[in-house]
Amino acid sequence: MAKAKWGVASKQRRKRLLKQAKGYTGDRRLRIRKVKETVMRALVYSTRDRKNRKREFRNLWVIRLNAAARAHGLTYSQFISACRKANIGLDRKQLAELAINDQPAFESILAQVTVRN
Repeated sequence: MAKAKWGVASKQRRKRLLKQAKGYTGDRRLRIRKVKETVMRALVYSTRDRKNRKREFRNLWVIRLNAAARAHGLTYSQFISACRKANIGLDRKQLAELAINDQPAFESILAQVTVRN
């Protein structure tokens, strides 16, 4: 009778896949072929969406800054351009955070920006 050599490795590989498929329903968590397809697709989506999340957050910051700048009579592009000219080293994330949570600080930045122009 032939000696089985790869049983342990195959079982470990399947167990690893099944562990990654935790929370899936139906055949997607039971049948190894379906599990493999689903897990691979999920990994592709997670890679793609890590990049999309960065894009969406930047978009959100721009929207918030535009709204805050327009409330003070500037457009977003005018505000960002003026920030660059005034050498304000804050990025969009920090500026948007100030615009939402710390109005006086944001208004002081706006004052610096408008004085320079």
